Amino acid sequence: MIRIIYKEWLKIRWFLIGFTALGILSIGYIFLKVQHDFTFYEGKNYWYSILFQGYQYFSYVKFLPLAGAIAIGIAQYFPETINKRIKLTFHLPVKENKVLLMMHAFGTASILAAYVLIFIVFFGFSKVFFAAEMVNDAVITVFPWFLAGLTAYFMIALIVLEPIWKYRAFYFVTGAFFITIYLKSAVTAGYAPVNLTLFVLTAALSIALIFSAYRFRKGEM
Repeated sequence: MIRIIYKEWLKIRWFLIGFTALGILSIGYIFLKVQHDFTFYEGKNYWYSILFQGYQYFSYVKFLPLAGAIAIGIAQYFPETINKRIKLTFHLPVKENKVLLMMHAFGTASILAAYVLIFIVFFGFSKVFFAAEMVNDAVITVFPWFLAGLTAYFMIALIVLEPIWKYRAFYFVTGAFFITIYLKSAVTAGYAPVNLTLFVLTAALSIALIFSAYRFRKGEM
C-alpha cells in the first residue's frame, strides 16, 4: 500500500503543489482586487453591486478547480497507459480492484486536500470583507465549480483507462456534457436547489473507472 501511494505521489506531486500554489495566489489576487474596489468605489457601493446587480467578485475561481483536476488526472493516469504499464501494477500481490481504487482514492484525496486549502483561504478572506449571508451565497455558488473539477478527474480516469476507442469517445462526450451542467452561468446562490443532486452525481461517478479498468486488464482493444 505504501509503495502504491508513493508511486502515485511521485507522478502528481509537482502538479498538485503547483495547482495549490496557483489557487492560493489566485484567491490572493481576487481579494487584492476586492480591497482596491472597496477603496475606489466605497464599501456600500461595492456591496450594492453584489447584492442587487449580481456582481460576483469570485468569478475568477470558476475554471480553477477544473483546470487543476484535469492536470492531476492526466499526470496520474496517462503514464499508466504507456505500454500498458498499469498491467504491472495489477500483478502486485493485491487484488486488482483494490490496487486501482487505492490509486484513485489517493488522487481524489490529493485533489480534495488542495481544494480545502484553497477554499479555506477563499472563505477566510470573504469573511473579512462581506457579511455572513453574502459569504454563504458565495460558497453555494462556487461549490459546483469544485464538483466540476472532481467530475473531470473521475471522467479522465474512466477515459484514459478505457482501451476501446468508441467507448472513449462516448465517455468524453458524456463527461463534457455533465461538466457543462456544473459550470452554467447562474445568479449568485442560484445552484442552491441542485447542489445536493450534483454532489450525489459526482459521488456516483467516483467509481466509474472500474468499468474501463476491467476491459483494460483483460486486454480488450
